[in-house]
Amino acid sequence: MDALTFARLQFGTLTVYHFFFVPLTMGLVPLVAGFQTAWYRTGDEKWLRLAKHFGKLFLITFTVGLVTGIVQEFQFGMNWSEYSRFVGDVFGAPLAIEGMAAFFVESTFLGLWVFGWDRLPRLVHLACIWVVALGTWASAYFILAANSFMQHPVGVTYDPTWNRAQLTDIGALLTNSTTLAAFPHVITGALVLASTGVAALGLWSAARSRRQGREDDALAFRAAARVAMVVLLVSGAGVAVSGDAQARLMFEQQPMKMAAAEALCESEDGAGFSLFAVGDVGNSCDVRQVTVPGVTAFLATNSFSGHLEGVNDLQRRYGERYGEGDYVPVLPVTYWSFRLMIGFGVFSALLAVVGLWTTRAGRLPLSRRGTRLALLAVPTPFLANAFGWIFTEMGRQPWAVAPNPTGLDAVRMLTRDGVSPVGTATVLTSLTVFTLVYGVLAVVWFSLVRRYAAQPLPDVDPDAIGPAADDDAPLTFAY
Repeated sequence: MDALTFARLQFGTLTVYHFFFVPLTMGLVPLVAGFQTAWYRTGDEKWLRLAKHFGKLFLITFTVGLVTGIVQEFQFGMNWSEYSRFVGDVFGAPLAIEGMAAFFVESTFLGLWVFGWDRLPRLVHLACIWVVALGTWASAYFILAANSFMQHPVGVTYDPTWNRAQLTDIGALLTNSTTLAAFPHVITGALVLASTGVAALGLWSAARSRRQGREDDALAFRAAARVAMVVLLVSGAGVAVSGDAQARLMFEQQPMKMAAAEALCESEDGAGFSLFAVGDVGNSCDVRQVTVPGVTAFLATNSFSGHLEGVNDLQRRYGERYGEGDYVPVLPVTYWSFRLMIGFGVFSALLAVVGLWTTRAGRLPLSRRGTRLALLAVPTPFLANAFGWIFTEMGRQPWAVAPNPTGLDAVRMLTRDGVSPVGTATVLTSLTVFTLVYGVLAVVWFSLVRRYAAQPLPDVDPDAIGPAADDDAPLTFAY
């Protein structure tokens, strides 16, 4: 256990932790904006009450995500200074755009939304939350552009004088095919995650409100749950379609990652999709027990008899091209994280189908057991997102910047070459401190979300919200 191991463990732990909050904010804010839009269009108070209720949960999550996200970027200087020196000219550009443009816009308009309920015209106030939604998605895009460079470097040249990557085409960097494939997958995944939470909470709260005699709350929560379940089904289909496109691109750009994901040792024609494996995948990747013939070949090549390179042939080819070394990622991690990502994602779709059926024709869910089971579905999209990123990043190993198979071989970096020259004790200390602090943050976040999620819908006075669009009164802000 050296400094490199602890640095990787710290970055991986904090990244997975941070990404529990990111997709929730990205998926929850358009739902909140949708509820407020429904109130603006119909005048029905239930939508306003829902917007305020779920808006609180969004604000709590946004705040925790902001704190953890700042620490993420500091790690590039603390633990990965050699990586930052090598790619700083490239990697810094999308991160700077995200921080100085997308995030500032997002934060500014969020402040206007929070404090402008009784100060801004209704349409202007509604526009603010939609700008926040667009800002969160724009932030995600620029972050993905930076990450996609690590997966598939484009728009750069190699500077031999300074031994670093040099940005030559910002347009190519921001329109990287890897980014264009990953962005819809991440957005639809975020919508699945947030809509699962809103649907489960809506079903549970509707049943609870009915038992407590709060009929208006029960009907409002039922409406929220049904909207969320429709969004869940649509976004779930989007996850499947975009995931297929992303996987197909990975077969072209990072064949070792996808071969490892299938535990495909030897090259073969018509490779099947492995449902599960029994045995030590780490020592013998050819342990698949149940496969669906031809599916993996079709996903990669559009042909059920297509040819795919296996791990062993790719290792020999990479060794000849890049020198001696182990270019195979940790097979148990890539194999199982790929399947857990897919498996956990299925639970959300099941919730949507069952939930829409049980709430059809004005019905309200009343079963305590059923609504509690719905709450059990809430963690599943979180886990699916987490395992998806674990697969994406661990499957890239041993590269911090993977070589572009169609060129730019010089713009590559092994993970071991990107670590900062710091002692093991230093990194272990920071890992311990961050883990403890993040553990406290997790308890605080969960306590706040649990407290506010269980509250009745807030009472509202629509006449106090405004001024109306035709009101010429000047804006006043009291402190």
